[in-house]
Amino acid sequence: MSSPTEFTKPLPKFDPRSIPVLGVDDHLSGVALERLTPQALRARFLSPPEWSPEHSVEKRFADRQPALAAVLVPLVMRDELTLLLTQRTTNLSTHSGQIAFPGGRTDDTDVDAVDTALREAHEEVGLTRNHVEVLGTLPTYVTGTAYIITPVVALVTPGFVLQPNPGEVADVFEVPLSYLMNPAHHRRHQVEFDGVTRQWLSMPYLDPAVVGGLDPTERFIWGATAGMLRNLYRFLSA
Repeated sequence: MSSPTEFTKPLPKFDPRSIPVLGVDDHLSGVALERLTPQALRARFLSPPEWSPEHSVEKRFADRQPALAAVLVPLVMRDELTLLLTQRTTNLSTHSGQIAFPGGRTDDTDVDAVDTALREAHEEVGLTRNHVEVLGTLPTYVTGTAYIITPVVALVTPGFVLQPNPGEVADVFEVPLSYLMNPAHHRRHQVEFDGVTRQWLSMPYLDPAVVGGLDPTERFIWGATAGMLRNLYRFLSA
């Protein structure tokens, strides 16, 4: 999600893994497996419950004009639903190196947030629209870098061939949706920056998909991505 506007002061640089864990939400129930099927998700978006997002606006890091954006929340229809995520390259001006949904800033030619999310997913990872079934959207999420993001939730038919854009995407991987929808894997953090207390979630995942018997790779999902996933959890568990 590239930024065309310079910030008035540098964004904070820290290793999110080094921030102490304040608590783990293992007192909350995970979303039942029968709710994590394509049929159940279609029904949920067709007839949504009354609910409220838990995370919606981060504290701003700097003054800049807000920018509309959208991300695709791509749920791959394997034997068990998985979530397709990317790891951003380290050369980007904002959110570099972070785990993210495919997505980005809205273009003037985009029809709506769905169009933005589908276009960006194709540009970033090569996911074509004919493999995507859009279910609906979640409430907007405003990042500390002033992006107003609409998450677009979709089912993805397997058989796609990805072509990640090397200028934006360092890696693409999948995480079981049931893992992310279990609050026992949701950790709370807090950090001070410029005299402001900022709180955020992390959902670390040990990816077993490694080659040559190496140790599992930790996918450290945190920040805006984790916040939007928490909102998906609230939506599905309502």
